[in-house]
Amino acid sequence: MLLGLAYRLLGSLHDAEDVLQEAYLRWLDVDRDSVAEPRRYLSRVVTRLALDRLRARQSARETYVGPWLPEPVPTDPSPFGPLETVEQRDTLSTALLHLLERLTPPERAVYVLHTAFALPYAEIGDLLDRSAADCRQLHHRAVARIAEGRRRFTAGAAEQRRLLDAFLAAARDGDLARLTGLVADDATAWNDGGGRVSAARKPVLGAERIARFFTGLYHRRHPGVRGDRIELNGAPALLLHLPSGARYTLSVAAADGRITGFYLIGNPDKLDLLPG
Repeated sequence: MLLGLAYRLLGSLHDAEDVLQEAYLRWLDVDRDSVAEPRRYLSRVVTRLALDRLRARQSARETYVGPWLPEPVPTDPSPFGPLETVEQRDTLSTALLHLLERLTPPERAVYVLHTAFALPYAEIGDLLDRSAADCRQLHHRAVARIAEGRRRFTAGAAEQRRLLDAFLAAARDGDLARLTGLVADDATAWNDGGGRVSAARKPVLGAERIARFFTGLYHRRHPGVRGDRIELNGAPALLLHLPSGARYTLSVAAADGRITGFYLIGNPDKLDLLPG
């Protein structure tokens, strides 16, 4: 539970593990007899440590090369425990974690604690040293800020899988018309290479430009791409193997039978947890 909390707050499993290690060291030093509810105490420590790291990371993000996307995590099996509810899976998705980057650290904390873990505002206020009314307002603001993006990924897992497979097949074939037909007119493709591998350094906008981008990448420049099915962040995804040896993960958001968002991650620092 604590790992899932830290990851949802940070979008990085490596950072989440560091936070848990620091929380564990603090737990070793605490007087256990003074802790009435260990779960609440540790949730408070992990949340505060994660928020401190999130604030520090915001300034460092300015030097990151190109768009930043959350670190993809295999979730079959899940390192975060059972993903039994829609909210638990939804708040792990790459699409939503990317939207959470729009929020302030307090907004993100309240949104995650209330939505993913169903904590009441009074308990969240205790964790964050804020009033329940303040936390309720932070949650309302967070919901409003991400609402527009959320409306653009309503497709379930089966539909995402179908669209992913169809898109990769069309990209391999260089079928520009078929590719364009699979993509919403106002779709966006985000590419995270971190300056380490080939990736667009700005979002690619619109169905036609996205189709041309992927056609060029996987048909002309890198023929023979292999795509392995994998579950990442609670949703279907592809692990792409290029003939050059480079690897990328590709996940999508979709609505109304078309892909509305692409999340392509090739930064090798973010892929070391994935199978070879």
